[in-house]
Amino acid sequence: MRKNLNKMLPKVYGRYFNLLARVSPKKAAEKAFYVFCTVRKGRVLPNQKEYLDQAKNGTINVQGHTLQTYAWPGNKETVLLVHGWESNTFRWRNLIAKLREADYNIVAFDAPAHGYSSGQYLNLPLYSDGVQAMIEKYDPKYLIGHSMGGMTLMYNEFHHQNAHVEKMVTIGSPSEFYEIMDHYQKLLNFNDKVRKALEAFVLDRFGFTVNEFSSSRFAKKNTKKGLLLHDELDKLAPFHASEAVHAQWKGSSFIRTKGLGHSMHQEHVNDQIVDFLKN
Repeated sequence: MRKNLNKMLPKVYGRYFNLLARVSPKKAAEKAFYVFCTVRKGRVLPNQKEYLDQAKNGTINVQGHTLQTYAWPGNKETVLLVHGWESNTFRWRNLIAKLREADYNIVAFDAPAHGYSSGQYLNLPLYSDGVQAMIEKYDPKYLIGHSMGGMTLMYNEFHHQNAHVEKMVTIGSPSEFYEIMDHYQKLLNFNDKVRKALEAFVLDRFGFTVNEFSSSRFAKKNTKKGLLLHDELDKLAPFHASEAVHAQWKGSSFIRTKGLGHSMHQEHVNDQIVDFLKN
């Protein structure tokens, strides 16, 4: 019963947006935007609590949000870890073990509305503000992002070009915002009137079009050394996204895998990331 309700809910939202757009496209767009940005998972689960609580390292305030930060001290360069959508810092536990073995100084934080951080919604420019606050506070040399976290790093670098950052790693990250919007429209089945109003809302709010928001476009200006990892069979972020970014990012290397899934927690994957930081 609950499964059927969950399947029906997106279409109910879509019909509602379609009806509302007849009266007020702007209102329909705003509602569609907030449904899109609503975070439904990613809070700290009971089995994650002990691990995360031991590494808590205070909070930072960003755009009215209180964001939980974490630290695993080491003597080598500082690495900042940026998790993906509906996840939290616990997702990095396997890579953190490898980075600690190599004696890196590790910092991380929970995105707004994720983990222990405050909020209900997340959008990528807001996440980028959190990343920038962490960069300014901890001065990391290396940045590693998974999924939406990797896309956020590409956007953040495009806007800030932080001089002290030397290397960036993205894992299973999407590239084109219009593809994400295509998926959202298909999932909810809202019409092109709503889509047009939603795109106008994004432009008005953030100052860029849906097509302009593109990691492959951001990569053209990226002068850092980069490593992209992506699985060919990734069902959540298309493999061609990292191919497109790599093609535009002059200083990047690309590792393609097959059958590892979206999360890519495997030991040999983490070894390759640590090797990239070392060399």
